[in-house]
Amino acid sequence: MMKVMKTNLLNKILVSIVMAMAPWVVSMAADSTPAKSDPAWLTDARISIKSNKYDQALKQLQSANEINSADWNNLMGYSLRKKQPPDLVASEKYYQAALKIDPSHRAALEYYGELLLMKKDLPGAEAMLARLDKACLFGCEEYSDLKASIAKYQGKK
Repeated sequence: MMKVMKTNLLNKILVSIVMAMAPWVVSMAADSTPAKSDPAWLTDARISIKSNKYDQALKQLQSANEINSADWNNLMGYSLRKKQPPDLVASEKYYQAALKIDPSHRAALEYYGELLLMKKDLPGAEAMLARLDKACLFGCEEYSDLKASIAKYQGKK
């Protein structure tokens, strides 16, 4: 009887912890699905990026000039890395700025890891993967994507 009571109490505690963490876990989703409360510049830049219009996204982001936003810095880095020709030096600067503002910014960790692979810095990319592993408590798309990019990079060697 005492064992059943302890198990029930432990289950209640576990459920309480999970419920308390749920909003925190959801809020950790960085630069994923647009929220209704996202500023227009963020929504507009994401639309341009999804359409592979990186120069347009850069103009939108530069116009917003939200230098204190991790999302802004991340999207600047992403657009600079993806445009033709890419600007890896500037891209890296923006990823670093995003991670200085938010060290657990999942998209910036993934994309910076991919940039490091472009620079043939496998240990650096693996360090970003390790940081993503800590930022993604129960796994996340960014971790899976960077892990796949690293595996593909290693297969090319």
